Amino acid sequence: MTAARVSSAVMTHPVRKTQAEELSARLGLGGLAMDPDPDGAPSALRTALVAWSAVSDTATHHLVVQDDVAAPPELLDLVAGSVARFADDALIFYTNWHARNGAAARLAALAGAGWVRAVPEEFAPTLAICLPVGTAEEFREFARDSTERHDDELMAAFLRKAGRAGLLAVPSVVEHIGTSSINGHASQGVRRAVCPVGATDARPLLCHGWVLEDLDWLPYMRYGEGYLRLAGQERAADPRRHLRWQEAMPATGLTEGRVRDIARRERPAESATEVGRLFGAAFAEELWIHCLLLGRQAEDAARRHAAHSAGTRARTGHVAERLRAAAVSTVGLAGLPPERRPDVLPAHTELLTAYAWSAIRCGSLLLGPDEGGDGGGV
Repeated sequence: MTAARVSSAVMTHPVRKTQAEELSARLGLGGLAMDPDPDGAPSALRTALVAWSAVSDTATHHLVVQDDVAAPPELLDLVAGSVARFADDALIFYTNWHARNGAAARLAALAGAGWVRAVPEEFAPTLAICLPVGTAEEFREFARDSTERHDDELMAAFLRKAGRAGLLAVPSVVEHIGTSSINGHASQGVRRAVCPVGATDARPLLCHGWVLEDLDWLPYMRYGEGYLRLAGQERAADPRRHLRWQEAMPATGLTEGRVRDIARRERPAESATEVGRLFGAAFAEELWIHCLLLGRQAEDAARRHAAHSAGTRARTGHVAERLRAAAVSTVGLAGLPPERRPDVLPAHTELLTAYAWSAIRCGSLLLGPDEGGDGGGV
């Protein structure tokens, strides 16, 4: 491992200065990167360029954190250990629960991985991201004259140009707080981390967990409906097109009929009725099928990576189950339309979680007979 020296900065705006100062002091982070034009049109990129310029002279890597997050006191230590392991990668320590990248992290958690390669065509989450100092300088040059105001979109474009998407930390130790947004994301409602765990559980997974590089096709939910991201979609004419799961089935080797047949036979009637009563019958059906496909893909990934993940399981197995539980605890809530999320009570979350697990555990029913083996996943 390379000795890593991480400098850091907190992106903020004058209206959040006190919040940012408290965050920096609590986590031992570097100085504040203040919006240089706070009265101008909202622009996260404008502030991000200040933050990415705040690299210390002796640093090998630079961490940029946004002001509306919570994180454990061990954050810098966890980041330093991670960049020593993956010295050349962009490392992303927060992934929100309802995006394609969130679905990738959830799938990776169920498969037993500690890291997953980000979806190339989607925005790169920048609430807590660390770059090698040379890469940080390249990003500043890439972004300097851009008219884009979203730093997460431009970071993704920069990484695509470099040909290597960032690595997402599957265990989420950084959490987004609040629902307000200076940059115009408030319409997305409650936005939380996909796999929230504490630093003690995250450490062995970040330090020793295997990396899921090949996502194949990826189930995700969006505003109460299920979709699939197909392998190689970043090369499509419209890479961000949302393909409904029924439309994308032919490319997966499965059929809609087979999926619906399993749902008809295996979906628990009582909990399906209760989820439907609370959130609508259509949502209840979409969530169960989404989780069925998620379970199938997680089991497939675990089996395909069984050989090279076997050596890490002894070090991470004791926390992997808690990571899986954290990942599934957010799937129902994240799958709802944003306006419905504030209505979800703890008892509803428990119902949605148990309902999701009933589908995930059926995922192996969708694997073919030649795909057997024990990969240690779901």
